[in-house]
Amino acid sequence: MSTAEQALRRLELTVTRRLDGLLHGAHQGLLPGTGSEAGDSRVYVPGEDDVRRMDWNVTARTTVPHVRDLIADRELETWALADLSPSMDFGTADTDKRDLVVAAVGAIGFLSSRMGDRFGALVLHDEYVHRMPARTGRPALYGLLHSLMDAPRGRIVPDPPDLAEGLDVLSASRRRRGMRLIVSDFLDAHPDLDPDAERPWERPIRRLAARHQVLAVEIIDPRELELPDVGRVAFADPETGKVREVHLSPKIRQAYAEAAALQREGTRLALRRAGIAHLVLRTDRDWVFDIAQFVLRQRRMSHLAHTRPTGR
Repeated sequence: MSTAEQALRRLELTVTRRLDGLLHGAHQGLLPGTGSEAGDSRVYVPGEDDVRRMDWNVTARTTVPHVRDLIADRELETWALADLSPSMDFGTADTDKRDLVVAAVGAIGFLSSRMGDRFGALVLHDEYVHRMPARTGRPALYGLLHSLMDAPRGRIVPDPPDLAEGLDVLSASRRRRGMRLIVSDFLDAHPDLDPDAERPWERPIRRLAARHQVLAVEIIDPRELELPDVGRVAFADPETGKVREVHLSPKIRQAYAEAAALQREGTRLALRRAGIAHLVLRTDRDWVFDIAQFVLRQRRMSHLAHTRPTGR
């Protein structure tokens, strides 16, 4: 068995053992129709409605014949936008950022495939936005994850597609309602350190969220948040190839940490304005634990939002 195959099997085993039953559940369709899930009751229309769907409880209470509609069980189509730009080929802790991209896509993909849903991906890599068609089944998902793992390290190209372009392609090409997973470090080529400023990808992701359920997964490395006290260091920009030597004095390190905090806060606020769920995965943390905590927190918030306050 190849190393990649072993890694994917370990990933699947980790997901099914620690996350199965937590991230997914039975989901209803978006349109009413023939199905197995009971919907709302309405007045019976003779000649049009099936008497076998008669709601006898409501009929007895109102003395007017009512039928109960059924919610269609629709297949959910999930698409992931995976950022494999050169900035993802970086990691100073337990793993590289691109390994967390595969882990995040694999976690959602394995759980979706267990429900029989279709799963596809768009990949930002080099000068193209690569498309991997949505398919069902474990072999198709293994093929998709193999492609992500085997993709070569990002090259420096003159005009690479950015996250905003990838979001536009995703919105335009896949219009069927479903779930959309965005996995990126959300680092812009020319970052704006004003947290309230609009990000280049903010409008495209807002348009995407207007039609689909969107989950944004931000991948970060601890060295992107603060620098160590190691003296003079040569920094290389993976997107442009430019190299610059910097003496990491306390003043430089403090300024860097403040700028990184502002950049992350800007990302958080932009996703919040778009109404998108935001999950942060770090290369120095247990990503499975972070996903589980995120899901439990989202469920608690959803429960509180739907709980009506009781008056006294």
